[in-house]
Amino acid sequence: MRKLNIGIVGTGFGLSVHLPALLDSNQFNVDSIFVHNKNKLKEISQKTGIVCQSNWNDFISNERIDGIILATPPHVRFKLAKEALERNKHLLLEKPVALNFSEIQQLQRISLTRNLIVCVDFEYRAVPLFLEAKNLLEENFLEEIYLIKLDWLMGSRSDPNRRWDWYSMEEKGGGVLGALGTHAIDMLHWFFGPSSKVSANINTSIPFRPNGENLCKVTSEDVCLANIQILNNYKNIPCQVSLSSISKKGRGFSLEIYGKNGSIFLKSENQQDYVHGFTLSYVNQNKELVALNAREKFLFKKTWSDGRIAPVKRIQELWAKSINEKIPIVPGLNEGVMTQKVCDAIKESAKTGITVKI
Repeated sequence: MRKLNIGIVGTGFGLSVHLPALLDSNQFNVDSIFVHNKNKLKEISQKTGIVCQSNWNDFISNERIDGIILATPPHVRFKLAKEALERNKHLLLEKPVALNFSEIQQLQRISLTRNLIVCVDFEYRAVPLFLEAKNLLEENFLEEIYLIKLDWLMGSRSDPNRRWDWYSMEEKGGGVLGALGTHAIDMLHWFFGPSSKVSANINTSIPFRPNGENLCKVTSEDVCLANIQILNNYKNIPCQVSLSSISKKGRGFSLEIYGKNGSIFLKSENQQDYVHGFTLSYVNQNKELVALNAREKFLFKKTWSDGRIAPVKRIQELWAKSINEKIPIVPGLNEGVMTQKVCDAIKESAKTGITVKI
C-alpha cells in the first residue's frame, strides 16, 4: 500500500497519541500540523520537526494531504470535518464526533457522495483483551445472555479545584458522556447489538470550578446512570451503565456479562491509563473462575508506556487499509451515528424523566 500523507489537527491528544502512532507506522507520512495558537507554532515545529500551519484554509487546501486526523475539542469538530470533507480529505475523527447525531449524519452524506473514508477512533475495538472477549461472545460461550452491567467510575475530575475549561461546558461537548459514554456505548453495540430504548439520570456533582480568580458554572454532567435495552439475537437484554469522572479511588472499568452457561468479567482498576491493566476472566459451568489471556493474533507488536498509542495505531492502520483498498471502514460514521443517538437519548430521558426509544 502506498504511504498516505496525513495532517494533524489538535495539539493535545493529537500530538501525544496520534503523532507517535503515525511515526511508528510504515503506512503514513506526517505532512503538517495545524496549530490554532500562532504563539505555539515555532515551539511545536521545533519539538516535532514537522511543518506547522495556523491558516486553516491553506492547511485543508494542501493537495499533498490525503487524510486529516481531527483531535480537537468536540464543539469545533463538525465544522472542521465538514470543511475538510468538502476539500476531499479522508478523515479520522476523535469522539464524540459531533454535538448531536444529525450533524454526524450530515458528515455521512458528504463522505458517501464524495467516496471518502471517515474513521472514528473507537480504539477499544483494538485492545487485545477486548478482542478476546468479543471472540468469546462470538463463540456463543454464554449461550444466552441474561444481564449486562458496565461500570466506569473514574476520578480524573474529582478535585473541585481542577480548573474550568471546555470539558465543563455541555454546549461544547464536555462531560462524562462524551468522554467515557461514547466508548462505553460503542463497546455495547460491538459486543452485543444495537440499543432499542434507554432511561437515564445525569448529574453535575461539582457545579462550579475555578477559572483564574473566578468560579464558573459547570453545565456538563460528571455522573451518568443509564438503563439500556440491548437487542441481541432478537432478544432484549437489560443493561445497566454507570459512568463517573468524580469518583475518588473509583473501581475503574468493569464489564460484567451474566449468562446461561456462566459469566464473563472484563476489568481494570487503572486510573492513570485507560488501556493498560485490563484483566479478562470467566466463570464456567462448574462455577470456577478462570483467567484468560489474549491470544497471540490479538497482541500488539509494540507497546508504549502510554497505553493509548498502540490501539490508536491499530485503528489508524485500519483507516489506511480502507483508503487504499477502497473498502468501508469499521468503526466509521455509522458507528458514530448509532452511538450519538444513544447519548442524545440519555440526555433527553434525563431531562424529561421518561424512557426514550432509539
